[in-house]
Amino acid sequence: MESMLNKLKSTVTKVTADMTSAVMGNPVTREFEVGRHIASGGPGMCWRIYNGTKKSTKQEVAVFVFDKKMVDKYQKFDKDQIIESLKRGVQQLTRLRHPRLLTVQHPLEESRDCLAFCTEPVFASLSNVLGQWDNLPSPVPTDIKDYKLYDVETKYGLLQISEGLSFLHSGVKMVHGNLCLENVILNKSGAWKIMGFDFSISSTNPSDAEPKYSCKEWEPNLPPLCLPNPEYLAPEYILSVSCDAASDMYSLGVVMHAVFNEGKPVFQVNKHDIFKSFSRQLDQLSRLSPTMLNKIPEEVREHVKMLLSVTPNVRPDADQMTKIPFFDDVGAVTLAYFDSLFQRDNLQKSQFYKNLPKVLPKLPKRVVVYRILPALTSEFLNPDMVPFVLPNVLLIAEECTKDEYVRLILPDLTPVFKQQEPVQILLIFLQKMDLLLTKTPPEDIKNSVLPMVYRALEAPSIQIQELCLNIIPTFANLIEYPSMKNALIPRIKSACLQTSSLAVRVNSLVCLGKILEYLDKWYVIDEILPFLQQIPSREPAVLMGVLGIYKCTFSHKKLGIPKEHLAAKSLPHLVSLSIDNNLNLNQFNSFMAVIKDMLTRMEAEHKTKLEQLHSMQEQQRSMNINTSQTNQSEETKHTPSPGNQIDDVFGGSSGSAGVNGKANGNSAPQLNRMSLTLEEKQRLAKEQEQAAKLRNQPALAPQSIKPATPSTQAKDLTSCLLNNMTSLGSLSLTSPPRPGLIQGSTISAYPSTTPMGSMVSNGYNPTMGFQTGGLGMRPPGPGLYGGMATTTSTPNFGALTHNQGSTNTPDMSALDSLFTSNKPKVSLNQMAPPKPTPGTTATPWLNQFGSAQPSQTAPMQGTPLAMGGGTSGFGMQANPFFSPQNFSQPTAAPGMNAGGGLRHSSSVNNDLKDLFG
Repeated sequence: MESMLNKLKSTVTKVTADMTSAVMGNPVTREFEVGRHIASGGPGMCWRIYNGTKKSTKQEVAVFVFDKKMVDKYQKFDKDQIIESLKRGVQQLTRLRHPRLLTVQHPLEESRDCLAFCTEPVFASLSNVLGQWDNLPSPVPTDIKDYKLYDVETKYGLLQISEGLSFLHSGVKMVHGNLCLENVILNKSGAWKIMGFDFSISSTNPSDAEPKYSCKEWEPNLPPLCLPNPEYLAPEYILSVSCDAASDMYSLGVVMHAVFNEGKPVFQVNKHDIFKSFSRQLDQLSRLSPTMLNKIPEEVREHVKMLLSVTPNVRPDADQMTKIPFFDDVGAVTLAYFDSLFQRDNLQKSQFYKNLPKVLPKLPKRVVVYRILPALTSEFLNPDMVPFVLPNVLLIAEECTKDEYVRLILPDLTPVFKQQEPVQILLIFLQKMDLLLTKTPPEDIKNSVLPMVYRALEAPSIQIQELCLNIIPTFANLIEYPSMKNALIPRIKSACLQTSSLAVRVNSLVCLGKILEYLDKWYVIDEILPFLQQIPSREPAVLMGVLGIYKCTFSHKKLGIPKEHLAAKSLPHLVSLSIDNNLNLNQFNSFMAVIKDMLTRMEAEHKTKLEQLHSMQEQQRSMNINTSQTNQSEETKHTPSPGNQIDDVFGGSSGSAGVNGKANGNSAPQLNRMSLTLEEKQRLAKEQEQAAKLRNQPALAPQSIKPATPSTQAKDLTSCLLNNMTSLGSLSLTSPPRPGLIQGSTISAYPSTTPMGSMVSNGYNPTMGFQTGGLGMRPPGPGLYGGMATTTSTPNFGALTHNQGSTNTPDMSALDSLFTSNKPKVSLNQMAPPKPTPGTTATPWLNQFGSAQPSQTAPMQGTPLAMGGGTSGFGMQANPFFSPQNFSQPTAAPGMNAGGGLRHSSSVNNDLKDLFG
């Protein structure tokens, strides 16, 4: 592999070096870029042919280069003669201008190393095509190696040479003198051109007289490049040193023989003994055997035999040769007509182009692409001829590959896409739109083809609009979505609304219906369907087109119409159209079928939605019920047992719930769902922590004190009486003032009397409002009262509850003997306040405080007391937490006054005064 790469590298390097050295320093290189070596030609195949381009215009050319190193083996005199002969031939060619002669675009330039001149683009010489590869690059180019001449090319090529000779003989009065295969050049289009005028002979007579040519004697000692090719020379040139136009015709006969015999001339000439060879040749020509001409087509065989005649006068002239039937082939005539188009007027051209599509299929592709196509595209500069030329160009494009189309046809078509006049151009393009979109690259479609389609939609011709609307669906899949949405659809809608043609309006709707599948769903709903409501026309065909778009949109699996749009816009529009008087029965039934389908689907979709919504609501309701039950169970867990009397006082709820929950109609768990600040969350966490600690403490239970067993020992009644009197007097008269009332939490130490109970009906003081004090937001349970116990203004209930609940009441039975017999005997025990019956409501509540504080006063014998120190004193009005229904209210003692104050102590003193007088 490496050796092959090295060999290839050396070959490329060698060719590049040869080319560079061949043209280096030549003035031609100042104006032209020299490319690769492609062919060889000229006398003795001495000219190397390179492709090239003009630097200023980028025009393609062929550069002919003669390397002077080829003649280094000759003496200086011979060298000079060779150079001069070559120069003379190029200079003569430069002066001549004819379609059958090679066109020189830059004259001969000489440098120290080479001769060079530029011509029209060249493919190869006829000699190269027929297998003579002298002075060609190695390896031989594939396009030359595999080139085969078609019959039409051969016929027309020989016709071109004949026409070229006719020009020289009749027009210029010149004999070429060296017509042979190497001096016939095939240009890039395949046309055969004559060159090699190194040995041409001009007439010495004036132009109006009979031409007379002076011929040089053959000099065998001259180098071959200084002599014409003897194998194509007429015998008289060598044997009689004479020549005229007939001598060129003999050369034409040999060329024709060589073309049909793989490049072989009629005779092989011994160049060392040229005279003897020509003498022998002359004898053979006089009795030419048919086998020598068997490869020549029969219709031209006799003419070739005449051209090879020994007698010059028998040979037909060039004009006669151009008119023989052999050249009347349809292909040759077609090619000949193309070469003479510049001489025709537009009418003749148009007739020819109309018939050309019948001929093109009969011609070889290479001939059509490289010979006919350039001639056709050159006519694009003539706007009047474009409608006649364009169908032929597109017909050729169908036979071309995509690469050939892009390289050879598209550059010439691009300017035609922009032409709007005549209108036939748009029609032709629209008819071949599938071809254009298939072979044109996407970028050129976007920049050239689609703008042409958009112009066709806006064309004033109704025929063009109809055709455009009919073919758009055939290539809609090749149009990019943005282009379709932003450029194509708006123009279709505009054509539908603005035209006065019913056919255009209907075709617009049909076109829209066919391309809906390439559009986005919401674009159709937002743009296409509202457009349908803007169409004012009420022809049945238009209404059915509108119905078709609705039906297609509704039933297409990719599109579909939402039920909201169906209910609000689509159905009302269709219903209004369905009752149009222009519709027949079948059309009305079509409308109703679509409307029923829409209603059915809308009903099903909305019913499904409502069922799902109902199911979600039921599920949500079920979740709410479960949540409510969970909250209730949590509240039940927090509700204290019936044995906890403090919770009974506060309604079985915590302080925070009683204040913020029940009073506000919200439950405590809802606080957790509120958005709380960081400080509130911290405070709530601390309170919950404190509540948890208090709940873990053992509950407070009332302590009962067993009554002391009465002593049977005799007592000093006088001392007991005095002690009792002293205790009562100190309690009622000298008792110190009580601490101030707890704000919002004044509690009576005894069950209220009937008058007091009648003052407060609900346990709240309506005049004081809601005073939370230090008890707000407290957790339920004993912790609530624990907060009250820490307040400095809390009264000392210990002594009251201890004295009231105590069973150590002084026994007054010893005084019974002091009463006189004439009065009813009332014992002092009966005079004492009745002891609360165990199990009443008030006593357990008060007994809960019995152990809270030690007794601070002497036994009180159940004496009632107002906490405030006055008659109005400690009432239920001052306790917002006091709930009368939580306390049983026994009947007031007889000694209680109407104001609710207790005067038990003064009553006892009066009784004692009565007792002791």
